[in-house]
Amino acid sequence: MSHPAILHTIGRPLTVLPSVDSTNNYAMALAIEGKAKHGAAFFALEQTAGKGQRGRQWLTAPGDNIILSTIIKPGELPFYQQFLLSAAMALSCYEFFKNYAGDETRIKWPNDIYWRDRKAAGILIENRLETAGGQAIWDWAIVGMGVNINQARFDGAFRNPVSLKQITGRNFDVQALATTLCEYQEKWWKKLSAGEGRDILRAYHEAMYRIGEKVKLKKDSSVFETNVCGVTEQGQLHTKDVMDRYFAVGEVEWVLD
Repeated sequence: MSHPAILHTIGRPLTVLPSVDSTNNYAMALAIEGKAKHGAAFFALEQTAGKGQRGRQWLTAPGDNIILSTIIKPGELPFYQQFLLSAAMALSCYEFFKNYAGDETRIKWPNDIYWRDRKAAGILIENRLETAGGQAIWDWAIVGMGVNINQARFDGAFRNPVSLKQITGRNFDVQALATTLCEYQEKWWKKLSAGEGRDILRAYHEAMYRIGEKVKLKKDSSVFETNVCGVTEQGQLHTKDVMDRYFAVGEVEWVLD
């Protein structure tokens, strides 16, 4: 599948924002207003109302970490492939972080980046659909990434965070790393737009946190043990115990020791 309308690569331009409520909100507003194109990226030194998965707040120390949102124009991609975009972006962040932190980096379903059993990064993708001819068209996807880089101390509300500095003992140029992260996003976006969905899923499985292992999950008020088998093309977590189970994103939570 080709995308001849795509003229800009991800991260070009990269706009630095001294402070913003949410880079995702900022990017989405510009995309809707027609003031930003595919590939535009927004890096914030401070975010006052960052958003995480399922309405949670993403807190980060000013200037210490990557706070980045990029604008994706899905083009011909159908919306039912939204998990493939999520997987591609998770792989971009995974490869980026692994390059510095090493082989203990994994993707925790659906798209958190973990080092050992600690959270290093989170991804939030927000989509905008338009209706044309009675059909929903995937107009924009805003890919928000928060990656812990130089922060050494975290709020007590976060149970298991980790940063590159804690792992390596080094300080990093955060803005330069944000540019590098955009290059990884471009790599995996090209694979997705070229129709390499199967390769993306295969790579995602190879990078999955706890795949092939018994884990504890929580659904509603019930905690149960099950074995992680993988993920479907639609993004369902596939597990197996006395039977095969499939869970949609947000349907279960991980229970980590």
